[in-house]
Parts: sequence; structure tokens; C-alpha cells
Amino acid sequence: MKVGCIGLGDIAQKAYLPVLTTQAEVELHLQTRTPATLDRVAEQFHIPRAQRHTDLDALLAQGLDAAFVHAPTAVHPEIVTRLLEAGVATYVDKPLAYELADSERLVSLAEERGVSLAVGFNRRFAPGYAQCVEHPRELILMQKNRVGLPEEPRSMILDDFIHVVDTLRFLAPAAIDDVTVRARVQDGLLHHVVLQLAGDGFTALGVMNRLSGSTEEILEISGQDTKRQVVNLADVIDHKGQPTVRRRGDWVPVARQRGIEQVVLAFLDAVRAGKVVGARDALATHELCERVVREVVRGRV
Repeated sequence: MKVGCIGLGDIAQKAYLPVLTTQAEVELHLQTRTPATLDRVAEQFHIPRAQRHTDLDALLAQGLDAAFVHAPTAVHPEIVTRLLEAGVATYVDKPLAYELADSERLVSLAEERGVSLAVGFNRRFAPGYAQCVEHPRELILMQKNRVGLPEEPRSMILDDFIHVVDTLRFLAPAAIDDVTVRARVQDGLLHHVVLQLAGDGFTALGVMNRLSGSTEEILEISGQDTKRQVVNLADVIDHKGQPTVRRRGDWVPVARQRGIEQVVLAFLDAVRAGKVVGARDALATHELCERVVREVVRGRV
């Protein structure tokens, strides 16, 4: 199976390449426009020179079966369009695009061509989060906070808060029929945002504070007099009377802890099996993010 990796930044090097380079059936081709980066990363992961490319045309000429896109969000529409038009099953880091119209167009193009398009919502595959689907979820609270990083609203919400939005959607036990957004914006920068989703028998709260004094990610679900916390995607704490703590094993790779290994292998398995992976549900997350952006920008918060 010929697989391309487009973009060789931190996320590719730290999370995806360690998984892809251990797959015996994968002939991995790397592509970036920066020759020095290409050679450095290729040498690190023992990629032959014939499988290194500095432009997309050369990569597509290899006859790829699948591609992973880790380039900056701004160029996702151009790259993903080229891949889909070439019939290449495509996995792309979230978000598909900054603008909802571009995301809608890409999803429609994939469906029209019958080509797989997957968006990298790895938290759906992270063991600590995936196991929460089996737990009562009357109240869901997720916080993903940073230190000293207020940002322009659209980029913050689409590049980062989107993980919170998608996780709440993933864990919601029933249809969402109410959406509320609150935020603090100062000098054009989004300091914090709170999203409340509600439906029959549940409430879900998503919080991101970019001036929190701590980099942390905490998921808490509760219902039927029980509670589960997942701290930084690693430690799982169950509360029913006395707390019970399950910690990540010392030898568990970060990519597995965060669900990246699982989502990569699921995508490759689908490609091998000839199964088309659709991005329509991922688009629903982008639509909800667009609603959050508009509420923040219009000052309805």
C-alpha cells in the first residue's frame, strides 16, 4: 500500500510518523516544500530517497492508495481537493478548512467521487474517552485550557476548540436541541469560550480558557450517582463512594494514549478493505464550530 504524508511538522513527526513507519504493508512517501526538513525527517525515519518529494505533483505520480495531510490549515482545501480529484483516500488533520463553505465543498466532492475523506478527531479513539460511552452521561464537562494564548476567534475555535466541540458531540447521549455560547473577547482576541449543549436528559459543557495559568485537559461525565474523570487523556478516576484511579501504563505510547494510533489503523484498514469512509458527521462538528464563531464575533455573548 502506497501512503503519502503531506506536511512534516510537529504533529506528523511526534504522532503520525511513528505509527505509519511501523506498518509493514505501507510504502511511505513524504512530501514537504522544504528540502532540509524533508531530508532530516526522512533520515530520522529511514525513508529511502526515492520516497521523498518536494511537490504534490511528484507525490501524486506515485499512484497513492491513501494520504495523510498534516500541512497548515490554510492550505487544506487546495491539497485535499487535489487528492480527492486523484481518487486518493484522504485523512486530514482537523479542521478540514477555516471556512465552512470550503469544508462543505470538500465533503461533497468526496461523496461525488466516492473517495474516502476522514478528519482527525483522534479523541473519539482515545481509550479514556472511548470507554466513557459506556458510562451514564447526564452531565458532561470538558475543559481544554492553555497558558498565555489568547487568539483570533476563528483560528482558536477551528484549530483547537474544535476538539472540545467534537468530543461533546461524540459523548452526547441524545439529540442536541439547545446550544448556548458565552465568551470573553478583548482587543479582538478570544480569551475564553464556553459552549453548552443540551438535549433530552443531558447537559454538556465545553470550556476553553487561553489564560488559565495551566495547560490541561479534563473530561468529567456523571449520571446515576456515579462520576468518571479523565485527566490529560491518561488517568481515569471513577467515583462511587471512594475514587478508583487507573493510570496510563508506563510503556503505553503517547500516540496510543491519545487515540492517534487507533484512528490511523482504522483508516488504513478501511482503505485495505475498500470501504469508503465519509466525513458527513465530521462536517456537523464544523457546522457547530461555525455557529460558535458567529456567536462570538457578533457579540451575542
